Amino acid sequence: MTRVGIVGAGAAGAAAAHALDGQRNVTVLEKSDVVCGRAATRTRGRGRSQITYDYGANYVKDGDEGVADLLTGPLSEGLAEVEGSVNVFDADGKVEQGRDSDGHRWSYETGISTLAARLFEQTDARLRHGVRARRLYRRDDRWTVVDDDSEEWGPFDDLVITPPAPQTARLLRAGNPGSARAALADAAEAVPYRSIYTAVCGYEFALDRSYYALINPEQSHKAVGWISREECKPGHVPTGQAVLVVQATPEWSVEHAEADPDEATAELAGHATDVVGDHRLAEPAWTDHTFWRYALADDGVARAPVDDAAETNLHVAGDWVAGAARIHAALRSGLTVGERIADRRR
Repeated sequence: MTRVGIVGAGAAGAAAAHALDGQRNVTVLEKSDVVCGRAATRTRGRGRSQITYDYGANYVKDGDEGVADLLTGPLSEGLAEVEGSVNVFDADGKVEQGRDSDGHRWSYETGISTLAARLFEQTDARLRHGVRARRLYRRDDRWTVVDDDSEEWGPFDDLVITPPAPQTARLLRAGNPGSARAALADAAEAVPYRSIYTAVCGYEFALDRSYYALINPEQSHKAVGWISREECKPGHVPTGQAVLVVQATPEWSVEHAEADPDEATAELAGHATDVVGDHRLAEPAWTDHTFWRYALADDGVARAPVDDAAETNLHVAGDWVAGAARIHAALRSGLTVGERIADRRR
């Protein structure tokens, strides 16, 4: 049976494994102990007091018909539609009604990372956590992955690489040389990225607002690009509490990447207080934070190097391959790669 290796258990990697299910011997190598990459979920507390929050990508939109069918069909258990509109705010923090044109917005009652978990649950792929891919080798037209501990994985007839473009480029350059791989590494390195500092602020009171989120579409505010309310997602926040996810602008994020986390988070909470217009928000009951160095790809990768590498059975998938920094785009990219491998190997 054909052996396929997938590096990364994010949305794209999970979708590729799903598309290959039952037709190929699939091994997924993931460096962390969780799945779904930047579509990330954390929890706080237990039982009825448990709080669930999505601190990376906030939701999946229905921007791809096939992905929407997958979510509302085989993956529909626990699917939760986000309630409320997305309004806009300007450089001065003034809030105005937005154009509510995003269609459906989905997460899960147990958090958005449930998406990848459900995809893997429905496959027989072998998911290996704690494996950081460091080098690639191609021998006899098959691919081998070497990890941090010098352990070899493979050989694989096809290899799919799904981390963000800069990490993919570094992996492509490590190992024995190949012209197609070098060209793909060059193309991946050329994909521009935005870094995002995310602060999560929890409150032991309800917030009376009609909207789900606020966005500064022109990125004109000096600190904040996005504010969303996790209590608008069914199952996430107990009644009588509020949780804000505050995402900083890329410029502010880079400037504060090495700052004291408590100070940076407090500063973002202060900015969110001004924008939302409730003085109580300046003093959260608890906070969390993450710096996403490779948060959003601002452009897609050049197609020719991707296609040339695929001729050597080396594939890439992710939102940076699709050219849109959206979860549905990453899912579509993974599904497409998996389907092409399956069709070619029939």
